[in-house]
Amino acid sequence: MITDLIKSRKSVRKYSDKHISDEDLKTILEAGRLAPSWMNVQSWKLILVKSQENKDLLSELSIGQQHVKNADALIVCVADLNAWEEAGITKFDNPALNPALQGENGLLIRTMEQVIYPVSYMMLTAESLGISSCIIGAIGNEITEINKDLYKKVKDKLGLNDKQILSTIITLGYASEPTPANKTRKDFDEVVSLEKIGNNF
Repeated sequence: MITDLIKSRKSVRKYSDKHISDEDLKTILEAGRLAPSWMNVQSWKLILVKSQENKDLLSELSIGQQHVKNADALIVCVADLNAWEEAGITKFDNPALNPALQGENGLLIRTMEQVIYPVSYMMLTAESLGISSCIIGAIGNEITEINKDLYKKVKDKLGLNDKQILSTIITLGYASEPTPANKTRKDFDEVVSLEKIGNNF
């Protein structure tokens, strides 16, 4: 059951030397490709990174996080601002339907929001294959505005244009040690309400 995968998936930062097969990597990436997308905009690009050179560069961009360097593979998730126009969304004159009418900030928020869907699908698919993962959000990009020179180098290296933003990185690998059995989250009633905030379901 999908809920079992959700319960068992945990962020893992220590990986063994075991390699992930190309078949499994393709399965994970295909899950991302098939994720839901409003009006089929699919405002994301997914870049599989396996070379140590690029992993080292991305580790540096993510303020030195070692599991980016030590993962067997990375999926770089790119928010593609071009996608809305390419999908014909810009023909709409309602800002709820056409994020371009919300200004630069609104367009960025809607595009980043869309990237959440393939990220979730890929991480759960990895879990179903016995492959551990961790999501990396602490990175240099247009939002954090840190490591600007390094970020430009990374964008050039990965072939990103001015309208494509490195949104997040998923690390993938086989856990080198057992993960804790318990998953700590807020209680159900703290996050779920009926009709209005504070009403228990």
